[in-house]
Amino acid sequence: MPISAVDAISPAFQHAKQQLLQPFRFTQWVRLALVGFLAGELGSGGGCNPSINIPSPHHQRGSEQFLGAAWPSQLADHPAMLAGLIASLIVVALGLFVLFIYINSVMRFILFDSIVAKECHIRQGWVRRRPHGRRFFVWQILLMLVTFAAFVVLIGIPLAFTWAIGWLEHPGEHVLPLVLGAIVLFLFFLALLVVVAVVHVLTKDFVVPQMALEDISAMQGWRRLWLWLKAEKGGYAGYLAMKIGLAIAAGIAIAIITVIVFLVLLIPVGGVGVVAVLAGKAAGLTWDVYTITLAVVVGCIVLAVLIFAVALISVPAMVFFPAYSIYFLAARYPALAALLSPPPPDSAAPASPPPETPPLPPTPAPIG
Repeated sequence: MPISAVDAISPAFQHAKQQLLQPFRFTQWVRLALVGFLAGELGSGGGCNPSINIPSPHHQRGSEQFLGAAWPSQLADHPAMLAGLIASLIVVALGLFVLFIYINSVMRFILFDSIVAKECHIRQGWVRRRPHGRRFFVWQILLMLVTFAAFVVLIGIPLAFTWAIGWLEHPGEHVLPLVLGAIVLFLFFLALLVVVAVVHVLTKDFVVPQMALEDISAMQGWRRLWLWLKAEKGGYAGYLAMKIGLAIAAGIAIAIITVIVFLVLLIPVGGVGVVAVLAGKAAGLTWDVYTITLAVVVGCIVLAVLIFAVALISVPAMVFFPAYSIYFLAARYPALAALLSPPPPDSAAPASPPPETPPLPPTPAPIG
């Protein structure tokens, strides 16, 4: 019988505790942190938005002088070169984004295997799951393109309509319809975001296991999932609601631990940075292309270390939430249930039939 979203919490929690603490293996934590981060399980609840300080005019002039001294004069004097650099950066960024989506697609299956088997093997998983990852990669790219097209239509049609009727030429004369239209547009925009988020969550939680176990496409998995959703609307709605609540609670806990760890790490890192800056000034170094490049490289290394520290802190959540979806789905998906709880070997049947007792010799007839 299918279990509820509440009932799936306990086995998922026990699963996470057994995988992470019985026994505790730091190498497994590191692998799970890497796989979970690349699979997109590092929740945004662990981060915080830094406060924005408005600089004073004196600081602003200093920043302009700094940028003017640091920015290469060749780019400032040649707009075509600057445009080419910007275009190259855009192309490189898009290429890296597509590469990350591909890695994310394969890592999603490696994470699934790691949770089910309670062992994380990245190299073997990468070789095994590349075909499945390619299918999921195509699905994610198509979903992004459809989402982008929907946003373009949602925003472009109202803008074209308001421009055609002349409201944008004299916005002061049409404040009320523009404000009401902006509110309606924002609500539609928010609704589209919610739909895309729900589709993404349901795909990685309930379609990916089908793709992993039956070697099917994402569309085939969604056809079956759609039937499940129509047959049990309340169960899956409760799952989404419960997962949102658990994610908020986990995000708060991870945020508190992350702030403490960051304070511990930033004290020595900040001290080393201050010493390096003072030593550079004493040596007569100034901000040029080389020192700025060195500062950027060092900053990227520090940022990577901090992100990996957050990933290590988030490993329990990275294990719990996939396990939560797996146990919720296993009660509705026999193939996954059989994988989680394989039938025990039949010990009742003997290995070989017992030898038969030889028949007794016939009783001799009496004499006489």
